[in-house]
Amino acid sequence: MSTLHAPTPGQTIGPFYGYALPFDRGNELVPPSSPGAIRFHGTVTDGDGQPVPDALLEIWQTGPDGVVPRQAGSLHRDGWTFTGWGRAATDDAGHFCFSTVEPAAAEADRAAFIMVTVFGRGLLNRLFTRAYVPGPALDSDPLLASLPADRRLTLIAERDATGLRFDVSLQGPDETVFLRYPGQ
Repeated sequence: MSTLHAPTPGQTIGPFYGYALPFDRGNELVPPSSPGAIRFHGTVTDGDGQPVPDALLEIWQTGPDGVVPRQAGSLHRDGWTFTGWGRAATDDAGHFCFSTVEPAAAEADRAAFIMVTVFGRGLLNRLFTRAYVPGPALDSDPLLASLPADRRLTLIAERDATGLRFDVSLQGPDETVFLRYPGQ
């Protein structure tokens, strides 16, 4: 079959992610009481600054050693293993929360970050972004260096009393920088 078909939109209405995709403790990359556990949390807002109550976020990250977990079974939460992957829905106030560990950089001269994917009503396809961990390596990271200073700030998480806060703005003047990957 040599005929190429034109791409079609991902969805025109729905899907309703909060219905079937969240799973028990899916937001726990480690249990909240684990040594070194932090909260990675924030709010998803629309172009008017209003909370998005029905978004779904997935994260992928390295561990504190800079290694991406590669073993099968990240959907299984056994109560102690760091999985490197999680999924959480936003609540009515647009807030999401993960229990995880602070990642380390996977490569020298790069900053540590958490990959974030946003699914939501009205989005024809998922959105990809990064939440960078504050620190000195931010200045040498190639992706961050390629962005204007004001746009770069939308990718840097803020430290708070419980861990890292990262807000996602889907549109508007403070729109989060979203990434495109080959084949997307």
